Amino acid sequence: MRLADKVSIITGAGSGIGEATAIKFAQEGAKVAVCDINEAAAIQVAKGISDAGGECVAFHVDVTDKESIARMVEGVMSRWGRIDTLVNNAGIVQDAQLKKMTEDQFDRVIDVNLKGVYNCTRAVVDVMLAQQSGVILNASSIVGLYGNFGQTNYAATKFAVIGMMKTWARELSRKGIRANAICPGFIETPILKSMPEKVIKMMEEKVPMGRLGRPEEIANTYAWLASDEASYINGAVIEVSGGVTI
Repeated sequence: MRLADKVSIITGAGSGIGEATAIKFAQEGAKVAVCDINEAAAIQVAKGISDAGGECVAFHVDVTDKESIARMVEGVMSRWGRIDTLVNNAGIVQDAQLKKMTEDQFDRVIDVNLKGVYNCTRAVVDVMLAQQSGVILNASSIVGLYGNFGQTNYAATKFAVIGMMKTWARELSRKGIRANAICPGFIETPILKSMPEKVIKMMEEKVPMGRLGRPEEIANTYAWLASDEASYINGAVIEVSGGVTI
C-alpha cells in the first residue's frame, strides 16, 4: 500500500471528492483525519472507513475558524504524533455574474476557498518542518486556470491557491515538504444534483472523453501525489479533466 502508516488530513471530506479521497487514502494504508464542517457527514464517512478496516477519526472543522482547525491538529497529533499529508479540499460556490454578485457572496468564497487553505496549511506547517517531511495538496480547478461565466469569486480563489502552492513549493521543499495542486474538470459530485439534465449533458459533450469525471479519479491522483512515487513532483499543477481544456 503506497500510503502505509502515513497520517493524512483531508478537509471537506464529508462528501464528493473529499469523501472519495478519504476512502482512497485509507485503502492505501493511511491514517485519515476526516474533516468537514458537517460533523454528521464526517462521522458517517469515518464509520464507513472504519467498518472497512481503515483507521480514521472524524473532526468537525470549519476552515474559516482557526480554533476548530487547532483542535483538529491537536487531536491528530495526540493520536498519531505526526502529519504527513494535508489535502486542502474544502470549498464552496456562490455563483453570480459580476454585476449581480454581492459583497457577501464574494467574501464568503474568499474566506472558505482561499483563506481556509491558508489557515489549514499554516496550522500544520510547523509540524511538517519539525519532521522535515510532508505533502501539501491544494484543490484548484480548471476554472482557476481559464475562468468561467458567473464565477468571479470562485475563479479568483482557485487561481490564488495555485499561487500559494507554488510559493510553498519554493519555500518548503528544501525542508522535505512538497506542494502541488490538482485542477479537476467536470466531476460527478452532489453539487450537480441541482443542475438541469440538459446542462449536465452539455458539460459531458464538452469533454473529449464524452463523460464527466468520477470523484475516485481525483482521489487516485491525490493518493499518487501524496505517495513516495511522486517524490520529485513539486510545484506542479495537474489537470484531471478528461481533456476538456484541449
